[in-house]
Amino acid sequence: MAEKVISVQDNEQFQTICGSFDENLKLLEQRYHVSIVCRGEGIRIQGASSEVDLAAGVLEALLRFAATGQAISRQSIHYAAEMVEAGASEQLSAMANDDTVCLSATGKVVRTRTVGQRSYVSAIARNTVVFGIGPAGTGKTYLAVAMAVRAFRRHEVTRIILTRPAVEAGEKLGFLPGDLQDKVDPYLRPLYDALFEMLGAEAFQRHLERGSIEVAPLAYMRGRTLDNAFIILDEAQNTTSEQMKMFLTRLGEGSHMVITGDATQIDLPEKQKSGLLTASRILKDVEDIAVCEFTNRDVVRHKLVQDIIRAYEKAEHKPHTEK
Repeated sequence: MAEKVISVQDNEQFQTICGSFDENLKLLEQRYHVSIVCRGEGIRIQGASSEVDLAAGVLEALLRFAATGQAISRQSIHYAAEMVEAGASEQLSAMANDDTVCLSATGKVVRTRTVGQRSYVSAIARNTVVFGIGPAGTGKTYLAVAMAVRAFRRHEVTRIILTRPAVEAGEKLGFLPGDLQDKVDPYLRPLYDALFEMLGAEAFQRHLERGSIEVAPLAYMRGRTLDNAFIILDEAQNTTSEQMKMFLTRLGEGSHMVITGDATQIDLPEKQKSGLLTASRILKDVEDIAVCEFTNRDVVRHKLVQDIIRAYEKAEHKPHTEK
């Protein structure tokens, strides 16, 4: 039987690592079939040598997270475990650095929670146009809005523009009641929710009335030149190639664009190619354009979301034998 002791000097970090009633340690015990005991200023791990090494690697990663004030959740434990098991411990080390994106209206720290998210935020900071492609729950839209708010607060841009193709339910904007704002609202709810959290409802409404925040359907982008703006195109997998080209060529001086989408949730008519996939393939080697691809490992929602995505991926790649 092998044994390792992880030294923890800070009492607050010690409590964060252990969790309420040692629930975090119990989670690792179940995953690796080891015994984990808190003793004095250390956490003692006993069990099979390979399993002890993995559990110790996860605890060391979590300790680095706790040292930066990050909360330790079931999701972060599972993520750290998967990264350690994949031999990517060094990538986890970078997560221990300050990765604050911005502060919400209530003072909550918005930060990246996976290596993929960190690469995405870094790409947005370095490039003019960024494609964020990946499954639901990876924070593509949320982090894009956070970066837009950060740029807006720093006066790097004078307005935030949100747009999205309205094809999900097969409805056309003209069939929905109300003015343009009322018609667009249902399609842009995820973007609204993120902006409400970052700015607060009152500040959001104030900026909307001033025109410093603009919400419009993708069709209304045609013919415009968007200067000094942070532009987010959400659900871009539902754009056609023509729409995507039209959107990308709206880019003006001092502006940034983030295009997000999920290649597995294309709602376009059959035989019609997604503009997101076409553009990311054509533009991937163009300077000042970055393509960031998320995996199910970057999902930061409930762990079941990762399991659901894996199950669908497995089913899609499995030969169909049913008649």
